[in-house]
Amino acid sequence: MPRWIQVLFFVLIIGLIALLAFGLRARGEAQLASGPAPDFTLTSFDGQKIRLSELRGKVVVVNFWASWCVPCRDEALFLEQTWRQYKDRGVVFIGVNYVDSETSAKAYLKEFGITYFNGPDIGSEIYQRFRAKGVPETYFIGKDGNVYGNAIGPITRTSMVMTERAFIQKLEELLAK
Repeated sequence: MPRWIQVLFFVLIIGLIALLAFGLRARGEAQLASGPAPDFTLTSFDGQKIRLSELRGKVVVVNFWASWCVPCRDEALFLEQTWRQYKDRGVVFIGVNYVDSETSAKAYLKEFGITYFNGPDIGSEIYQRFRAKGVPETYFIGKDGNVYGNAIGPITRTSMVMTERAFIQKLEELLAK
């Protein structure tokens, strides 16, 4: 075998190993818990658009969910009730639907009477920017556009992840900043 083919083969193998190592490293990164929130634009199920960076000055709650996710169902009513309670105080809720059919997602929104902004995450781009690993996941973004924590799992009265009371305390803390 000519020497140049051996060198080319070696370079390709090293490149493949580097690519695999990068992928494993990215998968091992924890979900976003602080720092600047990644900007995104989401189109709702009815065609409206929202851009995170245009919401500066407001507290934003980003919730990743899916209709097939049982723990998402456990927190759905609480999220809707809390949004209705805080929407006039400068709090915006954004529901990001993850790996779901539009029909199932719309049925879920109707079932729980969810009226805050929701849209499908086409290609899971937003999900990847937040380094999310599952659903439900909720991220708290302050008025300055920075992430101030997350809840990786359902938010319920007795949750080991984040209780409803802790969620309200987080909103109040961010509104006071």
